[in-house]
Amino acid sequence: MLLNLTSLTQLSSIATEIMSFAKTSRILLFYGEMGAGKTTLIKSLCENLGVTEAVTSPTFSIVNEYIGASQKIYHFDFYRLKNQAEALDLGYEEYFYSEAWCFVEWPEKIAGLLPEHYIKIDINVLGDNSRRINIEKI
Repeated sequence: MLLNLTSLTQLSSIATEIMSFAKTSRILLFYGEMGAGKTTLIKSLCENLGVTEAVTSPTFSIVNEYIGASQKIYHFDFYRLKNQAEALDLGYEEYFYSEAWCFVEWPEKIAGLLPEHYIKIDINVLGDNSRRINIEKI
């Protein structure tokens, strides 16, 4: 599925489309350059799931936990990982296989540890507020 974002006002509807596409897939991997809008899109997805607390990038904590309307949501940012062993030490498997939503920024840092099935979301910057978002089931 290919989506075009030309205004931040579209984020809520984009999040709804992504959730509809994902259906029962709970692991969403976000690819894109620094500043592409991965965290901003994840904030919108969390709002869609009923999170009322502030959603922030877990750059330093590596994982943030949120409570949605009816489930837990884990938000990962693996940007600062030096190697995959750090993800193993974190116990990433417990999160990924918990049936909770898992939103993962910088998944390329743990490429060898990714589950067999997930939703891949590529965010490509086209301009200041314009993005092309490619979504596929793997």
